[in-house]
Amino acid sequence: MYLTGVRAGASLKGAPARRILTGNVLALGLVSLVTDVSAEMVTSVLPAYLVVGLHLSVAQYGFVDGLFTGATALTRIAGGYAADRFRKRKFVAMLGYGLSAAAKLALLFVSAAPAAIGGVLALDRTGKGLRTAPRDAMITLSVPPERLGSAFGAHRALDSLGAFAGPLVAVGVLAAAGSASGYDAVFMVSLCFAVLGLVLLALFVRDRRDKLPPEAVSLRAALGLLRRGKFRSVGVAALLLGLSTVGDGFVYLILQRRDGLPVTAFPLLAVGTALAYLLLAAPLGRLADRIGRRPIALGGYAALLVVYVLLATTSTPIWTIVILYGAFYAATDGVLMAIAGPLLPAELRTTGMAVVQTGQAMAYLVSSVLFGLAWQSWGSGPACLAAAAAVAVAMVASTRLLKAGTP
Repeated sequence: MYLTGVRAGASLKGAPARRILTGNVLALGLVSLVTDVSAEMVTSVLPAYLVVGLHLSVAQYGFVDGLFTGATALTRIAGGYAADRFRKRKFVAMLGYGLSAAAKLALLFVSAAPAAIGGVLALDRTGKGLRTAPRDAMITLSVPPERLGSAFGAHRALDSLGAFAGPLVAVGVLAAAGSASGYDAVFMVSLCFAVLGLVLLALFVRDRRDKLPPEAVSLRAALGLLRRGKFRSVGVAALLLGLSTVGDGFVYLILQRRDGLPVTAFPLLAVGTALAYLLLAAPLGRLADRIGRRPIALGGYAALLVVYVLLATTSTPIWTIVILYGAFYAATDGVLMAIAGPLLPAELRTTGMAVVQTGQAMAYLVSSVLFGLAWQSWGSGPACLAAAAAVAVAMVASTRLLKAGTP
């Protein structure tokens, strides 16, 4: 019923806001849901596969994990600018989703070669880099500014539903296929979900293409975004906060080693995080619209600080850490984009959001490499306490910056 409304073409002008929320935003959410099933099937087994199966050190894993997200950061800028310049956000998003699907296919042929796996993961992240900003920009152009928190919360809830289901599917596939061919079976099923997401995007998502003068989008105008004081403040805050965030794989590897979990249960840690994210994303998005987005985002990083402190202990139950970790994502992921979106002109919305996401990706590359080295040199406990201290410093520095960029 809802997707029928999308096919008719959702436009912000002259359409009820609530129908738009259940139209284009829902369609984008369903695309993200299916794609996240595909992505999380792979990422939920990857840390154990690389460290336990292929015997990479934690420092080597840190480099691969950082490369997984950070090395393709510049493609976010390129994709965002191209989407704005040619006003084809959906096309650029489809290219990104298509590259990620191709990466899942390639994993079937390189699954025993760590160096080749790194290259394939870079291709997958290139796809994610291309699609994320156009997708988020289409969300901001589909609802009124005062409802962005709710829209991103609804989208991220569907996205996290896929993140919840993906590891469960991976566990089922591993159990059904057996140890000999289990990982290849995971990669094949992941490919099928990736293709389904691409089909849903092509059929049901509609882009808003306002007529703009040719000079409205240019490199000069894009660079001029950095002269916007409020947007620059939010971008710097996102960069600082990103420097204090380490990869999910590290969190799950520490829990697996601390509690002696079997490798077959490893994906269930991601399931718990995704479930908490799923339950909290929409309520926190609505709360951010009512009380302000800045306190919600900073509250999320406070939860992350507690997670890192608890990881350094041996007595905290796994479920406590997993719930707090999911709450961190629910309070920060879409909320930060909802903060940045209204500060940008519509014609450069995708480019500006790509700038923020690029800063976070580059920061993530640095933090993952440093955390891997710290873990290998000092042990996981001291490394987690150092990460907690970094979060505390980043929160203090970012409080004023986010205040400058929000009402």
